[in-house]
Amino acid sequence: MNAGTLMAAATLDFVPIIEAELAAVRHFVALLGLEQEMLITGEVGTLIALVGEKNGLASELTALAARRNESLAAAGLTLDRAGMAAWFAAHPKEIHARAIWSSLLSLASQARELNRSNGELIQIRMQHNALALETLLGTSTSLSLYGPDGQSTPPSGRCITDSA
Repeated sequence: MNAGTLMAAATLDFVPIIEAELAAVRHFVALLGLEQEMLITGEVGTLIALVGEKNGLASELTALAARRNESLAAAGLTLDRAGMAAWFAAHPKEIHARAIWSSLLSLASQARELNRSNGELIQIRMQHNALALETLLGTSTSLSLYGPDGQSTPPSGRCITDSA
């Protein structure tokens, strides 16, 4: 095979990989958005199923990225943005692939932000649940509703009075 045939073969293999990656990232972003809605509204009943689907999709994305990296490595390119830039430089007519890659980078950034935001929402929900549980069990060291004498005590130990 000559260099031109090799490049054409690399293009045929590479473009479907990044197309599949883009479709998977779109689906992943949609799942992250749904997860965020569930966390905000408190509809956590189906969250476990969603997390399972999200984890399966994350595995698929990892496999697709590995295939993309294998394709880059087979072309003698680095497995990073510089390698992608070199691939596009070697395939200047692949405008469709460049648009896919640009969309993929944008969606990956959106997914990172949604994932970060969802992590914060989970932390807030966990803190709220822990506080509620401590209150119900009466085990909170930071919040006491009743003192040993059965009288209510303020959380800070100080009381606001109107006798100033």
